[in-house]
Amino acid sequence: MVNHARPPLRTGIILALVCSAQFMITLDIAIVNVALPSVQADLGLAQDDLQWVVITYGLVLGGLLLLGGRAGDLLGRRRVLLAGLGIFTLASLSAGLSGSFWQLVASRAGQGLGAALAAPAALAIVAATFAEGPARNRALGIFGAVGGSAASAGVVLSGLLTAGPGWEWIFYLNVPVGAAMVALTVRYIPADPPPSPLVSTPPPAV
Repeated sequence: MVNHARPPLRTGIILALVCSAQFMITLDIAIVNVALPSVQADLGLAQDDLQWVVITYGLVLGGLLLLGGRAGDLLGRRRVLLAGLGIFTLASLSAGLSGSFWQLVASRAGQGLGAALAAPAALAIVAATFAEGPARNRALGIFGAVGGSAASAGVVLSGLLTAGPGWEWIFYLNVPVGAAMVALTVRYIPADPPPSPLVSTPPPAV
């Protein structure tokens, strides 16, 4: 049920948080591309290995989106969003610390799992927070625009971080951001209401 009494400031913060989650999730689809030569040199990867660093994230994310959406329905949107952000943040830390191909690929799969949980939960929170009509349409438009801009930003950030502190920071960047988002989600996004109990209707008298 949409809470029409929620103050505008609170809904604005909620929208900013879920848009930030969407931005971070979409960003990591493209952010590794520029860093690949540095990753290959540091980890001694074969050319054929590089494609797995890129596609593993997208494969797991796309393959588990429906599962993430269903988990949000059953367990609660905020709970699943928090779980997704937590998994994504820990997997990002593991990716930055990677010393081998298999650790990096496994970490990218972990990022994909976290993203598959967080993405549908974030979208569902937008729909539940804003009333149907212009307010929800505007919020969904902002949500979509943020996701669309993240791919371009990923290429730019990847180049800056790889040329600066190193390729590991394309993953380390997610750690403080993800931790802050978990804390802010707990603070500002309300927990889902408990499901309504099922009321059994007695059969009609014959």
